[in-house]
Amino acid sequence: MPLTYNEMSVGNTLPPYTAGPMTRTHFVRYAGAAGDFNPLHHDETFVRAIGLDSVIAHGMLIMGIAGEAVCSWIDGKNLRKLSTRFLSMTKPQDWHNPENTKSRATIVVTGKIVKIYQENGEKLMKCDIIAKDLLGSRKLDGFFIAALP
Repeated sequence: MPLTYNEMSVGNTLPPYTAGPMTRTHFVRYAGAAGDFNPLHHDETFVRAIGLDSVIAHGMLIMGIAGEAVCSWIDGKNLRKLSTRFLSMTKPQDWHNPENTKSRATIVVTGKIVKIYQENGEKLMKCDIIAKDLLGSRKLDGFFIAALP
């Protein structure tokens, strides 16, 4: 059910949005869709040579998940701005040792309303967002502004 202006208050939280667990296959599929084949995202030999222990997700994949979360809360046509900054790397689920890394590959996006206002005839909401893995590691934060009916 879409959010409405009269239902929203500063401090309200939005329902958590969960994506994952993500695997190397998700990273490779995203690389194909984005046309970004940086070996950092798919080549184990390369990442070990530069000192990492695993490939990492594209930052824009995590931002896409945040955008998906926002559009689960509001109708996408009402989105006026989405701004994020990347905070840490996301590794894929490790099928060889799922007890150790499974929760690092699941992303949960949460949101909190920080401002309700009107501008240029529109009823608007500003909401802070954060994406974390299940271990609590922050992957990105930011905000969105949306018009509300």
